[in-house]
Amino acid sequence: MATTRTALTDEDIRALIKGPTADDRAIAAHKICRRIEDVELTPEERTRAHEILRLMASDAAELVRRALAVTLKASDNLPRDVALQLANDIDSIALPVLAFSPAFTDEDLKEIVKLGEPVRQIAVARRPELSETVTATIVEFAVQKAVEVACSNDNARFSEMSLQKAIDRFSKAESVLQAVAYRQVLPLAVTEKLITLVGDTLREHLVSHHAVSPETALQITMGARERASVDLVDQAGRTADVRSFAVHLNKAGRLTPSLLLRALAHGHMTFLEHAVAELSSVPHHRAWLMVHDAGPLGLKAIYERAGLPARLYPAFRAGIDTYHSLEREGGLSDRDRFQQSMLERFLTQPQPATREDMDYLIDKLDRVRTEVRERELGVA
Repeated sequence: MATTRTALTDEDIRALIKGPTADDRAIAAHKICRRIEDVELTPEERTRAHEILRLMASDAAELVRRALAVTLKASDNLPRDVALQLANDIDSIALPVLAFSPAFTDEDLKEIVKLGEPVRQIAVARRPELSETVTATIVEFAVQKAVEVACSNDNARFSEMSLQKAIDRFSKAESVLQAVAYRQVLPLAVTEKLITLVGDTLREHLVSHHAVSPETALQITMGARERASVDLVDQAGRTADVRSFAVHLNKAGRLTPSLLLRALAHGHMTFLEHAVAELSSVPHHRAWLMVHDAGPLGLKAIYERAGLPARLYPAFRAGIDTYHSLEREGGLSDRDRFQQSMLERFLTQPQPATREDMDYLIDKLDRVRTEVRERELGVA
């Protein structure tokens, strides 16, 4: 194993301390930092290395301090006291360390955000990992750009309260609202709050990628034509409370045969079960049994009790058979692949679905195929 003695030669250290020019000392500093980073240090060697790093951090030459900051900006070998010293240096030295160094505690970062200039708040917001306590401080104290950067950072964790506060504080700032809207995961309450504030494009994104409550889904669906509409089929697959969603749709007269057939073709079986149970006024467990385990007569009986049209029964039968076939083949694990297979098989079977429903399902199949292809190619 390489040791500090072989990694940090006396000649290197002399060049660092007694180099005649700032350039000479900066070259020595970079060389020493690289060697500290590249070898495994014993506790004694680490102590000696840290003493050398402290010398660098106190060097009068900006070039030396910058060589230290840039070379060890993401290193576990940078001591916390040195990181804090560099964080208080000029921007060209402080920013790399603020953006990457693992040496800082959450308390350090919170204090830097509270007291730091905007450029330093933004550097903290870009860090490869941020805890909820740090993002809460950014939302409360940082400038708009820093909040936007933090919200755009998928490795930054936010509490629901912090996201709500970011929306409240910057309700007129489209860039912040967009950053929140495009986060991978959003709490339901945050999604619904954003829907009331953003324009059509962002509203389309929100209802396409995040669940909304049954009430909100219906309000948007039945709202003015110029507003973005929500696809109730997609929402049926996203909602956490499927039963309540079915109940609300039924009360609003939206639990239609077309909606159920489209949801089935997407493989949203749980929604179909609850929808049929709601329409037929039977408990969900009984509806589940009749749909899945009571044979063709069971499905036909619950279908008729739900008041669904006889002409569409073959299409529902085909959809449920397709679902069971994919289930036996183990094809339910990959959601996108499953939906693609479900739609492909459903659409190739003879069935009396309406032209409007078929056009909708074909369009959906094209979209799912595109998403699967982009994911396989690594397209964002």
